[in-house]
Amino acid sequence: MRDRKWSRRDLLVAGTASAAGMMFAAPSKAAAPPPTAVTSAMVEAAKKEGKLSFYSALELNTAERLARTFEAKYPGITVRVERSGAERIFQRIAQEQGSGINAVDVANSTDPAHYLEWKKNGWLAPYLPDDVAKHFPADQVDPDGMYATSCAWLEAIGYNTNLVKREDAPKSYADLLDPKWQGKIVKAHPGYSGAILTTTFVLARDLGWPYLEKLARQKVMQVQSAADPPKKILLGERAVMADGNDYNLVLLKDQGKPVEVVYPTEGSPLIIVPSGVFRGAPNPNAARLFQSFFFSAETQQMLVDVFAHRSFHAHVKEKGEHVPLANLKLLKADPAAVQAQSEEIKARYSKIFGV
Repeated sequence: MRDRKWSRRDLLVAGTASAAGMMFAAPSKAAAPPPTAVTSAMVEAAKKEGKLSFYSALELNTAERLARTFEAKYPGITVRVERSGAERIFQRIAQEQGSGINAVDVANSTDPAHYLEWKKNGWLAPYLPDDVAKHFPADQVDPDGMYATSCAWLEAIGYNTNLVKREDAPKSYADLLDPKWQGKIVKAHPGYSGAILTTTFVLARDLGWPYLEKLARQKVMQVQSAADPPKKILLGERAVMADGNDYNLVLLKDQGKPVEVVYPTEGSPLIIVPSGVFRGAPNPNAARLFQSFFFSAETQQMLVDVFAHRSFHAHVKEKGEHVPLANLKLLKADPAAVQAQSEEIKARYSKIFGV
């Protein structure tokens, strides 16, 4: 069982057993839970538990910074970070929950479709931090209070400015098909990264699978995480990235590195990163305290200032080097559609790119 890879189809079976038939239940019509403020009683209860497990698809340095900042704010509570790609986290939680193992307290994923599965299974606990209720737009909050968007970013094109002149750089996805880029492109894989799964979904939807078939003929270097393409162009291993997190390039450019971000003329895939508390959390009070901390204005501003992520918190200021979301054409995905097509997308992509 430990080495088994779980697909969404496997999860349906496991969910039926572990959630006592809740897998195919209709979405809850119950009202969302009342907003919860952090109180001294909550903090004391969390300190008695003394620990929590945070499963995260954020980059390791980001997840660790969140953990260490929380520990400094609430001494006596230790955060164990379990970091991996979103699809790996999904498989791990499916295996644990399907085997009756309650190990995860809080999870965040770059694939919002995961929360549809976890909610349908009855694996998430309703919890609505005060900040979420007061300062986040309704479309970034589950109506039943099971999860909310902890941060966001865009998938973008990018290039190494030492290898590519600004006037020659690709400005669109269509430009990546120019023969001059053959053997010079890097991109990430939807089988590992939830962000790239969403990106692949919107590109296949808006540009068509024939576009991806043509891109594959460009002798593309294939990597795993959405954080990997920016690193490859920084090192000069490839001149251009076809996808990758925009925040990596913004941070590198801030450091004077020779990279540039391009928001394609066709639009940029918007990646939202939800977070939720698990119903079977072994440390429920610490889990709720961490969720409230995650969505606080202070933490949200840190994610923007230090890691160049985007926040939907009304009191958080955008990073100055970022092109405002309002000025960009955004390609948004329907998580339910991604959920329904996930296995097909990954299989078709692997066949086209030969990986």
